[in-house]
Amino acid sequence: MAYDDLRSLLRALEREGDLKRVKAEVDPYLEVGEIVDRVQKAGGPALLFENVKGASMPLAMNVFGTDRRLLKALGLKSYGEISEKIGGLLRPELPHGFVGVREAFGKLGAMTHVPPKKVKSGDAPVQEVVLHGDDVDLEQLPALFTWPQDGGSFFNLGLTHTKDPESGIRNLGLYRLQRHDRRTIGMHWQIHKDSRNHYQVAARRGERLPVAIAFGCPPAVTYASTAPLPGDIDEYLFAGFLAGRRIEMVDCKTVPLQVPAQAEVVLEGWLEPGEMLPEGPFGDHTGFYTPQEPFPALKIDCVTMRRRPLLQSIVVGRPPTEDGPLGKATERFFLPLLKIIVPDIVDYHLPEAGGFHNCAIVSIDKKYPKHAQKVMHAIWGAHMMSLTKLIVVVDSDCDVHDLHEVAWRALGNTDYARDLSVVEGPVDHLDHASYQQFWGGKAGIDATKKWPEEGYTRDGGWPDMVLSDPETAARVDRRWKEYGL
Repeated sequence: MAYDDLRSLLRALEREGDLKRVKAEVDPYLEVGEIVDRVQKAGGPALLFENVKGASMPLAMNVFGTDRRLLKALGLKSYGEISEKIGGLLRPELPHGFVGVREAFGKLGAMTHVPPKKVKSGDAPVQEVVLHGDDVDLEQLPALFTWPQDGGSFFNLGLTHTKDPESGIRNLGLYRLQRHDRRTIGMHWQIHKDSRNHYQVAARRGERLPVAIAFGCPPAVTYASTAPLPGDIDEYLFAGFLAGRRIEMVDCKTVPLQVPAQAEVVLEGWLEPGEMLPEGPFGDHTGFYTPQEPFPALKIDCVTMRRRPLLQSIVVGRPPTEDGPLGKATERFFLPLLKIIVPDIVDYHLPEAGGFHNCAIVSIDKKYPKHAQKVMHAIWGAHMMSLTKLIVVVDSDCDVHDLHEVAWRALGNTDYARDLSVVEGPVDHLDHASYQQFWGGKAGIDATKKWPEEGYTRDGGWPDMVLSDPETAARVDRRWKEYGL
């Protein structure tokens, strides 16, 4: 099973030598970011900074920085385990489209170990200390100024809780949070995100929106906040499904929301309609700075925490970063769901270098002319996959995770006058390269073997790939040690 809380995971990592304590004072202004980026890119351990300048609590970093640590946190031996479980939810009915996906996830509610479980305030460690009003001081929390052109200090792993003012459906999302002052933070709610929609609905109704932000949550909850679930699927059902147990929740002190009882720190506040402040720039996971823009500004009225809390954050920037394992988990976990929506898909890969959402490499068992183009457009119509800028379609004998193999197909197996599809559509809020914000060009590359019906009329048909003779390869395998190589 997944770990119940962050601190139990950290203890386990330390026992295994996969967590290092940093006792020297470190500066959250650039220094912490530089340390973490170096350690993460070297495949190093999780870090616990015990003495962060100006802060009153330790800071845990790089906790999910390797596949091993993320899988351990979620109680898994491989990403395939949860993929198989999700696939089991979709059988035998084999639902189609997002309606079917919602129906499949609806089955989770019938599992007694999945729905969240409410506990009393006295049983919630995150409410051992409660601060109100002027006692709130966000300067005591270690926010990071990571890159030289950042517009300020940010909390990068605060789990934001909101609910739809009309339907009451809650949402759990992961958004960067700029600390404007000791009681105000900026909510970077991008145009395609559910929390932004909740804010807009509340503003239209002339109402303020309750918000709660939790730090240092149980690992399954933290991961669930990153998962691209349909808007009416409860992330806490998914977290319980991942964890193999019910997630304990507690009512907030000042807003009508619930948060994980085992979290480390929670911020509570009401977002007034039209309260905006400039937010950014920010060195984002794309590896480029996103510009300063006006975003909602939340005034924090209450902070609850454990008696000896710690904060968790991540460093994002030029890949690879800690986003890598989180993105790989999403890629693997949601393969069964994507195959329900687009059943032509054999496998897919979202390269970290493409920021995950920018590029999808897809393999298909080609069955008819222009099958690849059909798959491209199906992906561009599939929920958040609609933001994908580049889709490369290969035959099923290509390993989509071997980028050398994919490049060989895409670069040498194509005629771009015939095999390149260029379209326009929505792009991610963070995309700096599009000709206008939120909208831009997309491309699909058909790197599959071409059929005569697709206009390939050269004598002899499509050539065979150069491959070893199977009998000779087997003989060389048997005799390899004899060669002394």
